[in-house]
Amino acid sequence: MYKTTVKIDGMACSMCESHVNDAFRSKLNVKKVTSSHKKGESVIISDTEITSEQLEKALDGSGYRILGSECVPYEKKGTFFKVVDR
Repeated sequence: MYKTTVKIDGMACSMCESHVNDAFRSKLNVKKVTSSHKKGESVIISDTEITSEQLEKALDGSGYRILGSECVPYEKKGTFFKVVDR
């Protein structure tokens, strides 16, 4: 599993968070996605790595802009997840 943290410009409210989450869910194969307009970021849990090109394509035409992203291996431990050291 992988954890992708995406910095996003343009989210101003909880409705923006919903729009971003829906875009990622509908266009990417994700297990879980959460967004925060206050932090200006989304966190995605997925079975496969997600590239910055895939992220940009998912939000294309939405009015939101990707400022950067980081994808790291992630391991599920019971009901919790943890980042795996490389």
